[in-house]
Amino acid sequence: AIYAVTAQTTPQKGNLTGKWKFEAPYAPEGYNTGSIEISFAENKYSTAISMTGSDYKIPGDKTKVENDTVSFLVIIEGNEIAISLKAESDVKMTGKAVYLEGEIPLTLTKELQQK
Repeated sequence: AIYAVTAQTTPQKGNLTGKWKFEAPYAPEGYNTGSIEISFAENKYSTAISMTGSDYKIPGDKTKVENDTVSFLVIIEGNEIAISLKAESDVKMTGKAVYLEGEIPLTLTKELQQK
């Protein structure tokens, strides 16, 4: 008998939490890289986004995590931006930021904890 070992394609819940580095090449200067933190506490998920070069964290609102997707809202410079992400693997997510003027594709890479 031949046993095939297949990589698990659906990430386990909980693997979405942590710090993710994002790249949004089409976003305005200053908003095209940064990090998104997804945390789980008191039975609910929360999110925060920060831009590269800034320590200021913008809290996410209406954070929803379902299976391998994450969605939340952030207000940046008075604009409401809806972010939706889908896990491609344990260390990669893709998605988009939708705002009044259109949508911007996002790519996220998990920042692995230094031992």
